[in-house]
Amino acid sequence: MKLSPRLIQAMEILQLPMLALAERIDEELSSNPCLEVQEAPDDAVAADRQQDKSPDRGEETLVVDADGDNKTDFARLADFGEAYAEDLGWADRPYRRAGGAGEGDAKLMALANTPAPEQSLTEYLLRQWAFVEAPEQVKAAGQVIISNVDDDGYLRAPLAELAERDGVQLMDVQTLQAALALVQKLDPPGVAAHDLRECLLIQLDIETEAGHDVELPRLLVGEFLREIELNHIPQIAKRTGHSVREIKEAIASLGRLDPRPGRIIGQRAVPYIIPDAMVDLDDDGGVIVTMRDGNTPTLKVSETYRRMVRSRQSDAKTKNFIRNNLRSAQWLISAIKQRQQTVRRVIEEVFAAQREFLEQGAEALKPLPMAEVAAKVGVHVATVSRAVAGKYIQSPRGIFPLRMFFSGGKTTDDGQDVAWDAIKVKMRDVIDHEDKSKPLNDDQIAGALRENGIKIARRTVAKYRNLLNIPPARQRKEF
Repeated sequence: MKLSPRLIQAMEILQLPMLALAERIDEELSSNPCLEVQEAPDDAVAADRQQDKSPDRGEETLVVDADGDNKTDFARLADFGEAYAEDLGWADRPYRRAGGAGEGDAKLMALANTPAPEQSLTEYLLRQWAFVEAPEQVKAAGQVIISNVDDDGYLRAPLAELAERDGVQLMDVQTLQAALALVQKLDPPGVAAHDLRECLLIQLDIETEAGHDVELPRLLVGEFLREIELNHIPQIAKRTGHSVREIKEAIASLGRLDPRPGRIIGQRAVPYIIPDAMVDLDDDGGVIVTMRDGNTPTLKVSETYRRMVRSRQSDAKTKNFIRNNLRSAQWLISAIKQRQQTVRRVIEEVFAAQREFLEQGAEALKPLPMAEVAAKVGVHVATVSRAVAGKYIQSPRGIFPLRMFFSGGKTTDDGQDVAWDAIKVKMRDVIDHEDKSKPLNDDQIAGALRENGIKIARRTVAKYRNLLNIPPARQRKEF
């Protein structure tokens, strides 16, 4: 298939999330003198009519070069996913509620939500290490240890491995041990431990120094960590001579400790989400789709440059430069309009099928393949895939990635189509209402779903349970 430069640009614009689109527009405004922001809304219709009458439209070279075969254009399109990976990736992550997105200035919102430059865990530890008083050899050994601490805060490499490099002995293990004891006293508590047990014990040492009684939690961490993981509470109580209640309280106190102390340093903030549309129901139960285009400036082509390209006083080189920029501006405006229309039509078709979600939530989701929406909108399925990439919608149920509403599913015994996400919700509901003293295993969960007309295999239940981070029955049991 042979694509024109205009189609390449339209495909790029279609994929951009809202904030990325605003950045792209800013770039074009700064690089194209023929492109302007429409200040007066009343002039928008007249400007559109003048653009439609322009004789400068056509399928000529647009974007990067003028070599005739648009190799750079195609290369840029091929690299699109990589260039905008961070923006597009958030659309496929689990839902997180965001704050209300107003119609304010996109630049100000982006600036207000831009995190400060991150400080890595290594930098954080080295700054503290600079104030530690120790012999030079121990200070050098401490720097080696800190440079080998991973993002979770653990020192995975054995000290004997750090003591040499390429068979050459750099320092003795005793010096590294002395340095490690000092590094483990740095903040955050538990840093530079070799494993989870040591990490928790370091944190319990700090609580002991603070005057807290952690004798039982220390015993549990030192000898019964595996039994705690398997939820063998009665066995632990029997072997320690403590009651089940005391063991449960001690385990609850361990929950205050951090198993990944390094994660609290240099955490990346969740980026600000601006929904592309608001979806709601009217008084008659009909679906209302309102596009959130207030953060996207209305663009127009400069009349000054239009007159210059028609003026006899302009030389041929100037006219050619202006003409190319006029075409680029016209095509960008056209691509943005096409993006808005396509995204709106896709959202309308999605919620024509998923209307019950707005009333009942995720449990009412139905199977919806992209091919079905593409056929109704009248575009290729790849266009629908591009249209939903990185897009969010705001609904009475919260803010969700648009891609979430496309999924397969099953047909229940009564002939009702149920999406996989809806099955996950029903499965979680079954687990939430189980008798915690006798939790259901995967076969029993599958049986409970069959009673609701949903037939799925035990291995499917296990798969969805893991996706939902729900532990197996033996670990859910309460004593």
